Amino acid sequence: MLSTFIIALREGLEASLIVGILVAYIYKSQRTGYLKPLWCGVAGAVASSFALGAILSYTSLTLTPKGEQLFAGTTSLLAVGVVTWMVFWMKRTARSLRSELAGKVDQAILTGPLALAGAAFFAVIREGLETSLFVYSNFNSVSDTTSSTVGLVLGFATSITLGYLIYKSSVKIDLAKFFTYTGVALIIVAAGVLSYAVHEFQELGYLPGPDAFVWDVTSFIAKDS
Repeated sequence: MLSTFIIALREGLEASLIVGILVAYIYKSQRTGYLKPLWCGVAGAVASSFALGAILSYTSLTLTPKGEQLFAGTTSLLAVGVVTWMVFWMKRTARSLRSELAGKVDQAILTGPLALAGAAFFAVIREGLETSLFVYSNFNSVSDTTSSTVGLVLGFATSITLGYLIYKSSVKIDLAKFFTYTGVALIIVAAGVLSYAVHEFQELGYLPGPDAFVWDVTSFIAKDS
């Protein structure tokens, strides 16, 4: 439950802040007529993220047991790589994120509403696809999916609430510390997902298992010893 809560809280708040920055900039620049395409882009990103989660779940159900293990191990490795990269990417770009998004909005508005919808879509889809991939892999690595689902729902609900309150300036959070602490927590969760991936590859025989020798010296030992 805690792992999915952390994932949903961190990724959900990142997405909420991105949406908040986009909406606030639209209002600030007095271009409220462009809110509709912006929200269409956000909705498309959310729908695509859910679609990826559904595709991953459906694919794993249609595979043979060995194929499912290979699929689960591969997606888990991919999730660990993507999440680890995104944690460091956000830490590096957090300071310039607002100005970067504002520049993309200005450029998109000059092109037209469809371009703005696309800019909003790609700004949010990065978080959504990362979340879908990581949540799917995390669900594979835990035994209690019910509590994990509860943690996921609570995490998203909390992140959306915090995002709205931050947007309304009702709550002030040290985002640098928040992303640092949750980033560390995500790396710990990713380590668990990585261990699950290694276990799957060990069962498939692609990696040496717990009974494997680090260095086989039996050839140097006399047979009658």
